[in-house]
Amino acid sequence: MPTLTPVGDYLARHRARHVEELIDFLRIPSISALPQYASEVRRAAIWLADRLTQAGLTKAKVRETGGHPVVTAQYGDDPAKPSVLIYGHFDVQPVDPEDAWTHPPFTPTIIEDAIYARGASDDKGQVLMQVAALEAWLNTAHDLPVNVRLLFEGEEEIGSVHLETFIRQHAAHLGGDFAVISDTPMFARDMPAICYGLRGLVSLEVTVRGAYQDLHSGVYGGAVANPAHALAHLVDSLHDSYGRVAVDHFYDGVAEPTAEERRVFSELPFDEPALARRLKVPRLMGEAGFTSLERTWLRPTVEVNGMWSGFIGEGRKTIIPATAQAKITCRLVPWQDPQSVVQSLVHHLHAFCPPGVELAVAVGEASPATLTALDHPAVAAATRATASVFGQTPRYIRMGGSIPVVVTLQEVLKMPTVLLGFALPDENFHAPNEHFHLANFSRGAQTLAAFWAEIGPTDLVKHGGNNSE
Repeated sequence: MPTLTPVGDYLARHRARHVEELIDFLRIPSISALPQYASEVRRAAIWLADRLTQAGLTKAKVRETGGHPVVTAQYGDDPAKPSVLIYGHFDVQPVDPEDAWTHPPFTPTIIEDAIYARGASDDKGQVLMQVAALEAWLNTAHDLPVNVRLLFEGEEEIGSVHLETFIRQHAAHLGGDFAVISDTPMFARDMPAICYGLRGLVSLEVTVRGAYQDLHSGVYGGAVANPAHALAHLVDSLHDSYGRVAVDHFYDGVAEPTAEERRVFSELPFDEPALARRLKVPRLMGEAGFTSLERTWLRPTVEVNGMWSGFIGEGRKTIIPATAQAKITCRLVPWQDPQSVVQSLVHHLHAFCPPGVELAVAVGEASPATLTALDHPAVAAATRATASVFGQTPRYIRMGGSIPVVVTLQEVLKMPTVLLGFALPDENFHAPNEHFHLANFSRGAQTLAAFWAEIGPTDLVKHGGNNSE
């Protein structure tokens, strides 16, 4: 594998130590969603701040946010160099169902060059790649080709609750020419990718209320509306028989896939039947007229994340439930306005609500989709760096998921983001037996180290100067 000598040689020599450090990092159960693990999230922050200091970065601190902390650090204030913000997160998802794990989720276990633990690929392994790449530069060249600011948070898995406020409060010290995030997958094994687009997100919670309490279905059945039936009707009304969202104005602003996008995506080695077999579903489904990649990358969606009502225990309880509830999220694509989508959905739900029940809709987060221009100099630099390590040009892909901070960086700091990640799509992030292939841990660090060397100091330099904190 080509290396960036002597930086690449340093990474190769210290690979075993970096893996041991990753094991230590993964042992910390930094589950941000569960209050009983708050001290562990903080312990992960302290561990990371200490590691950044050891790597040679300056002013590494654990910073308070009103919730779980963030970690910041920096290096360099040379106005002749590009300035880059590196973002990642050190919190992890809950581990349920724990009995589905082959090994305890916080006892990192290496099997066939993959490390199994919660947070291995999302995102502790990829955060540590960034740290290792910077350390290699600082221990060989004793400098970096770029000025860097690092921002690692402890609330990404719960929606980055306090991060936007923190970024707004410290915008003068975090701004730069672009941001880099390693929290995305490659397209496939040995097939690196640069992600240039993420879908946005809208969330709603729907409550249908009927009688003041559960009623006897024999005494009142046929005379009182059933909230569970009403909710099922509402959910069914959201799509037509072709898989298209049947909400007026939902597609306002949505662009059809271009011929070039369809050509590029069609050339990716994507096997729909194989994916259906891996997911153990009879077939893949979705909006008619689009491939599965187009549906998940380029098309907006409405999905029911959960529904509940009435008696669901063992045996039977013959009732008409008093309430029925559902959680609904939409994935949005570029040029959809989140607030307009919310208004359209709320109007649709009220318009289709059957008589005899009352409807309440609570609106949650609403964030737009993001795109990074493929002709941005940082994308070109990332392409060259990836090709130098992997021996092939990376694929340019979009993703169906959302990373909230990308919107904040775009709107608050006016900063584009390069999404350069090295996980694999089947590494079970957010699921039991999450893992990260150590070959990609190493190649990712090599690529990131090469990335800094590829970024030229010419048309990227806009901010420079002393923005230390």
